[in-house]
Amino acid sequence: MLLIRCPYCEEERPELEFRNAGEAHVVRSTNIAGESEDDFEKYFFIRANPKGVIYERWRHIHGCARFFNAVRDTVTDKFVMTYKAGEPKPAKLPGASK
Repeated sequence: MLLIRCPYCEEERPELEFRNAGEAHVVRSTNIAGESEDDFEKYFFIRANPKGVIYERWRHIHGCARFFNAVRDTVTDKFVMTYKAGEPKPAKLPGASK
């Protein structure tokens, strides 16, 4: 079982307490009604699915119920780090050189 650290509760909890909420840092259009159908589809349905490090939103549903962001490696399924919603993407990941 994976352990995920909630940045609000400040403790690691079993993955069963959390739900994935999709890709993090997706920027919403300022004029969503004026978007073309293709751009509208891309915003709502098309997401990156890279092999390696990804940025995701998670929710601690059986704890504080708050959303937060996580950096996860899709190859190993390990969480690199978690951080509070609204904070920018980390400039440097823990354990990364330079």
